[in-house]
Amino acid sequence: MSDTWSELPKVIILFSGKRKCGKDYLSEALLKKLGPDRAQIIRISEPIKRHWSEKMGLDLSELLSDSAYKEQYREKMIVWSDERRREDYGVFCRAACLSINRDICIVSDVRRKTDVQFFRETFGTERVRTVRIEASEAERSRRGWQFQQGVDDVQSECDLDDFVAWDMVLQNEETDTVDASLEQLVMLASR
Repeated sequence: MSDTWSELPKVIILFSGKRKCGKDYLSEALLKKLGPDRAQIIRISEPIKRHWSEKMGLDLSELLSDSAYKEQYREKMIVWSDERRREDYGVFCRAACLSINRDICIVSDVRRKTDVQFFRETFGTERVRTVRIEASEAERSRRGWQFQQGVDDVQSECDLDDFVAWDMVLQNEETDTVDASLEQLVMLASR
């Protein structure tokens, strides 16, 4: 384990799931429940989008949002980031971790087995909790998802489909189940 992270975080919760399953929504809701003095959210995609915005002269805040603006660059960002990961699978995880400064770290966008591997190797399996958020295609479509070839059928969306070692799997179909899911997540953060 790196000396940089010998004290913090005490718990890392890795959120995974398909586009429009509710990863960001549940991450933000959990942060609100835990409190920003105890917990924080980091995003593996942030260093990717930061580089992309600088390289292409784009609006970083729009790339970081859940907007149509980001979608027009998504496929090219995936291709570029996959090339970087072939050189160093932990490059973006490591960059995202530089801002960790709370006891509980919520990683809202884990997409690959190598992401899980990085966090377990770096922080130890006893600190890492894995959460898969699932929603049906119909529900995701209601939230604005549309299948996009080159995005929804590549490693960044599909690599964790056969991963089975989840600490928790949450069905995120209806808003009335969110409170129960959040209580489960708070308990997971406390173990």
